[in-house]
Amino acid sequence: MSAATPTAQQNNIARAIASDMEAVNRVIRLRLHSEVSLVNQIAEYIISAGGKRIRPVLVLLLANAYGYRGTAHHELAAVVEFIHTATLLHDDVVDESSMRRGRQTANAMFGNAASVLVGDFLYSRSFQMMVSLNNMRVMQILSDATNVIAEGEVLQLLNMHDPDVTQESYLTVIRSKTAKLFEAAAQLGALVAGANDAQIEAAGEYGRSLGTAFQLIDDVLDYAGDAAEIGKNVGDDLREGKPTLPLIYLMEYGTPEQRELVRSCIENGDEQHFDAVLAAVTSSGALDYTRREAIVAAERAANAIADLPESEFKQSLLQLCSFAVDRNH
Repeated sequence: MSAATPTAQQNNIARAIASDMEAVNRVIRLRLHSEVSLVNQIAEYIISAGGKRIRPVLVLLLANAYGYRGTAHHELAAVVEFIHTATLLHDDVVDESSMRRGRQTANAMFGNAASVLVGDFLYSRSFQMMVSLNNMRVMQILSDATNVIAEGEVLQLLNMHDPDVTQESYLTVIRSKTAKLFEAAAQLGALVAGANDAQIEAAGEYGRSLGTAFQLIDDVLDYAGDAAEIGKNVGDDLREGKPTLPLIYLMEYGTPEQRELVRSCIENGDEQHFDAVLAAVTSSGALDYTRREAIVAAERAANAIADLPESEFKQSLLQLCSFAVDRNH
């Protein structure tokens, strides 16, 4: 893992694909346009909020790492970002979230109905863009990914307020809900560059493991982060009754008192006892355990691309593995 700071890692990655990202942003602006003003207003609000844009970055880095010299990767990167943005719009409605990326969520600003419908617009626009590329393998990867993501959302809903969720079940949710789009983005980058099936599969393993690492660190930051830095309310997972890995660990290895506290908080979506839960996940080693699991996933991602030819793009992919576990937002 890189010794550079998370900010330096981000800057290095951004420099490697700066011109490509400018092109992707132009595609996003062009494809966002609708004759319906509210669609434009909400879509612009979400896209302009920024974010790390990790998924489109994966498309661009993998395509460049395999020597691609066209422009289709810009369109694919925009498609992936639209799918991701649609999931955020729907997620925030389901979770009743009020803050994302340091701003009010779209549902808090515009209402639930408008957010869901604009999410639908972004999904359908992304499929219009996919079709225009006239590549059945692209369609297969992205249609499979969106279906798995939807299943992951439903599985997470079933797990809400359930203190008996196992680590295995929770990791299934992560692989479906979060890691699947990372996997698809990485595969698309390799595919568009003409990589062979084994290379596309290796790219998929990289994305899947990287996405897992990102989500596990998000789980840590929901207890140990700073709201201003992570851009959302600390303790949201507890309020929503989500049994994430730190709580699952505590349910297995904590004291009887700690287990009873966590069980009650998950069942009732109780954030009033957040400080007590934070003290428990910290003193029990639950946060350290979750961080170690994230590091294992990031190392698995790095190993998956060991055979990639050396380039600044491969170095950026490796730096992403470090950034995933070193970041504070």
